[in-house]
Amino acid sequence: MSIGNIRKVETSELDQFRDHLLRLDKPARRSRFAHSVSDSYIEKYAALPLEIETVIHGCFVDDVLRGVSELRPIGGAWGDMAEVAFSVEPELQGKGVATELMGRVIQSARNRCITFLTLTCLAENHKMQRIAKKFDAQLKFEYGEVTGQILPQKLPAGSVAGKLHGEEVRHLTTILDLDAPRSRAGGGGAAAGRTGKKVA
Repeated sequence: MSIGNIRKVETSELDQFRDHLLRLDKPARRSRFAHSVSDSYIEKYAALPLEIETVIHGCFVDDVLRGVSELRPIGGAWGDMAEVAFSVEPELQGKGVATELMGRVIQSARNRCITFLTLTCLAENHKMQRIAKKFDAQLKFEYGEVTGQILPQKLPAGSVAGKLHGEEVRHLTTILDLDAPRSRAGGGGAAAGRTGKKVA
């Protein structure tokens, strides 16, 4: 199976987002949510992008969504900080999908002037930790979980993010993030409240 077509997941495709999460087996669900989750939990979770501003990129194989990255603002509205999450169906794992999706998250964060990304995974999820380290993540181990901290604006052009995209970076801003803000006045962390109703 090829790596597929990686692009933004549109609001009209959220049913595919839900179906992808439902296809995850028990180990993959535990890796994604840090605990076992039911189908009903996933049904509710898959509706959240309509309530919380979320940027979702997905890997489509034969027009079916098989892996996703999620970029969500901390505090409900875009500020300086955001959190990221990934899920890849077992048959696509080990093919570079999660690394490519991480590159898209980094670029989306840069386009939104986000300066701090956080990623949480189980201590046993060594695959995700290796991917995070490719992007110079600082990992902190605590209570069976690992928190990765990534500074997207400080990643050098020669880093994995830059190598993944190369000339494509100039096109990503217009193709993948047309609606992303190009600048932000002030700083000091994420703003409170929820201002969006769509997948940005």
